[in-house]
Amino acid sequence: MKYLVTGATGHLGGMIVTELRKLVPQADIRLGVHRIEKATALQAAGYDVVALDYAAVDSMTAAMTGVDVLVYVPSLTYQVQQRIAEFENTLEAMHRANVSTIVAMSFIADQYNNPFQMASYYAYLPARLAGSGLNYAVVKNALYADPLVPYLPELIARHNVIYPIGDQAMSFISREDSAEAMANIAVKPYLRDRGQNYLLTMKQNYNMVELSSIMSQVTGEQIGYAPVTLQEFADIYRSEGDGDELASMYRAAALGLMDEVTNDFQHITGHAPQGMKEYLTQHYQK
Repeated sequence: MKYLVTGATGHLGGMIVTELRKLVPQADIRLGVHRIEKATALQAAGYDVVALDYAAVDSMTAAMTGVDVLVYVPSLTYQVQQRIAEFENTLEAMHRANVSTIVAMSFIADQYNNPFQMASYYAYLPARLAGSGLNYAVVKNALYADPLVPYLPELIARHNVIYPIGDQAMSFISREDSAEAMANIAVKPYLRDRGQNYLLTMKQNYNMVELSSIMSQVTGEQIGYAPVTLQEFADIYRSEGDGDELASMYRAAALGLMDEVTNDFQHITGHAPQGMKEYLTQHYQK
């Protein structure tokens, strides 16, 4: 079997490659990258690296030729139409290259009434695959725990978590755990050939009082919870390029749409996911 991982030089894509390497020979893994020059170390390590442009069907078809299973990590964009166009190009390339199976990354925010800016893409994805004729699995991630680690110094300085979600909770998963689950799904037909839809979460969700308490324990600093308004949150982070998009996600969380918890990770891997305190303790350094 030949496995192609898209976005292989990204955070999640790179971790999926690492996890796949534990399960199948390196020769069975092909890495799809947007910029070949970013993958020189992977080429030097003997990986099969191919250029893959989501906007060019011919490029994608060439990259997919000879592949059995596509592990699809989408591009980083908050443009719904661009994301859909890229996925339609992916399906066309799969058809031309005779790729029969896809494991597609998705996100918890896929409800019809979810105000997150990208929710319509995540709602479209499983419905589109259901009519595609492919073998497939959709793997929805909860919020990544990873960005909380570099965010901790700012929260320490503020003395508070400021997420505008009131008394609601949010579900999390680490990228490493997500990658382990996706790699296992990719190599095990019984996990990915019947249109399965998974949601990867920790064993529990966390409201912001619980989250700030864990952060206080891990850092040794007093961090409370003082939510700002959605508009204030958007204004604070707009200069970083994603303030409005993030505010739309936390609006969804305030509506109780980001708190679902499942046992899917353990069902897939056979062991429990890492919890929030364990994750932050492992990765935070003063």
